Amino acid sequence: MPRHGKLFYKIGEVCETSGVPAHVLRYWESEFPALSPTKNRSGQRLYRDKDVQIIQAIKHLLYEEGYTIAGASKKLKSNGQPSEDLPLFRKASQRKNPQQIDEIKKDLQDLLRDLDANPQP
Repeated sequence: MPRHGKLFYKIGEVCETSGVPAHVLRYWESEFPALSPTKNRSGQRLYRDKDVQIIQAIKHLLYEEGYTIAGASKKLKSNGQPSEDLPLFRKASQRKNPQQIDEIKKDLQDLLRDLDANPQP
């Protein structure tokens, strides 16, 4: 989420930028102790940058890595914070470049084509 000189983000803003519905964010709060937005006097959730990073890490673990809620929770607990072993938190120099990813994707598609053309009994 880009910083706009704000210290806090409302749940709607976080939902929009993260692609995670509000009811899912509220559920995650009960399952992931590291995710703990503050609430204002009227009870509105206010998320800090740290919370947004945790949301992105949880989303990555669940949707891209295929972890269960319990597994993702353990992974975050074992690291204390979102970890550098998650792609989202790697330094830019550690991330795979898009060209390399495209080459890997092409190799995998070629392999699938070969397997489809020569099915094994």
